[in-house]
Amino acid sequence: MILEQFKDVTGVEKIPNYIPRQSFVYACVSYLLVFPIFRFLFRGKTVGISNLPKTGGVVVVSNHGSHLDPPILGHALGRPVAFMAKSELFNVPIVSFIISACGAYPVKRGVGDREAIRNASNRLREGWATGVFLDGTRQENGRVNDPKAGAALLAARTGSPILPVAIINSHRAFPKGSLLPRFVSINLRVGELIQPPKTKKREDLTSTTKKIQTSINSMLDKGLIKII
Repeated sequence: MILEQFKDVTGVEKIPNYIPRQSFVYACVSYLLVFPIFRFLFRGKTVGISNLPKTGGVVVVSNHGSHLDPPILGHALGRPVAFMAKSELFNVPIVSFIISACGAYPVKRGVGDREAIRNASNRLREGWATGVFLDGTRQENGRVNDPKAGAALLAARTGSPILPVAIINSHRAFPKGSLLPRFVSINLRVGELIQPPKTKKREDLTSTTKKIQTSINSMLDKGLIKII
């Protein structure tokens, strides 16, 4: 399928609304592995899913408390979500096959990786929901503490809306340094869409990043979802 790009009046490249199909491997990982772990072991619940656009590129931005976050986000949102993965994983044959089939793309940790930014932008233009952790790395308290402007930059480059998501309790379920998880409840709150920055200027990126941080931390403050 060939997707023709066009530009709107702002000059931002866009594509028609489109949603990539889940690969067979993605579906197997999501429904045969992640589903029972999230829904039963961690008693997972999600609210606000109606805020997620059903088609088109969207920057999914969340807090980051544990290694559980990428697969849970990819399953709970009901759409394939492409994530950055450290480049070393793509040198491991079986792991590389699985994460590539799930839409992951490599990033070199510790350096400014322009190729990763281009890959993420391309995923958005192809219609992917593209995942970004706002702090860039796991936080022991599970909150957004030191937000980076990468998500806002991706949105500005592609004209994609931003979807804030709060992952509640994953930092308690699988703390940094822990070898085994604790089976506490993990909930997701999906916030209202945030429009992309008007420009790629620092002040616009900073302002949008602050809005995302406030949205996610506010949802975290609401705590666990009551199960009726």
